[in-house]
Amino acid sequence: MTDDAPELRASDADRERVAEVLRDALAEGRLDMTEFEERLDATYRARTYGELAPITRDLPDGTAPMAPKVSMTKDPARAGGWAGRVTGAEPSSTWAVAVMSGFQRKGRWTVPRRFNSFAFWGGGDIDLREADFASGEVVINCVAIMGGMNVIVPPGVEVVVRGIGIMGGFDHREEGVPGDPGAPRVVVTGFAFWGGVGVERKLTRAEKLRIKEERRQEKLERRQSEREGLDPGTGRRELDPSRHTLHDLYGDRRDRERRRRDS
Repeated sequence: MTDDAPELRASDADRERVAEVLRDALAEGRLDMTEFEERLDATYRARTYGELAPITRDLPDGTAPMAPKVSMTKDPARAGGWAGRVTGAEPSSTWAVAVMSGFQRKGRWTVPRRFNSFAFWGGGDIDLREADFASGEVVINCVAIMGGMNVIVPPGVEVVVRGIGIMGGFDHREEGVPGDPGAPRVVVTGFAFWGGVGVERKLTRAEKLRIKEERRQEKLERRQSEREGLDPGTGRRELDPSRHTLHDLYGDRRDRERRRRDS
């Protein structure tokens, strides 16, 4: 979006880009649920760039989409999916320790080839859902002594668990699920004594919100079709949209008369 042409009509793709910024802001705690819903409603009601611009102006990366420009050359598409997340870059962190305390590794960070963690009378969360990966296979080494750790992976990642537990254990429930093509392989290993290491597969909060919003939109479209007298399944107009309502009304009346006669 641009201030030079606020009157230009925005496209569905422009509105979706603004909605994505809002979902990220909600997941990061920059917006509460009320603010998110208000801005999201304004986004889908917006018709021009000028109406979209203020919605994300106070958010990171919220400069809103630029007005479309015609280009005579085709730039190479940016790598997306797993190809864009297995980067081979320098890791953000290679270890974590919790002694009678806790630690977290979450959000956007680069997982090293081997990440070492230790917890004694404490615990830690190692969240890989939004992380990049320095290699196609990473090892998460967890040592938990009278403590616990939790490794959270996104859908599509293959998980292998090789840890040893004494009066404790490692969670093997996520093993055996094939990974997506190009997705990294996560090996969870280590040692647990009077403690445990859990492994969970979860969607990111932003992805959950996206799915929730898609379902909300589908419900709104279905209600709109019903109000306009369209069949939700075929999208064709019914001959008499009120006939089902009348049928149900008279059917309920017959049932009440029958119950009164039987009583």
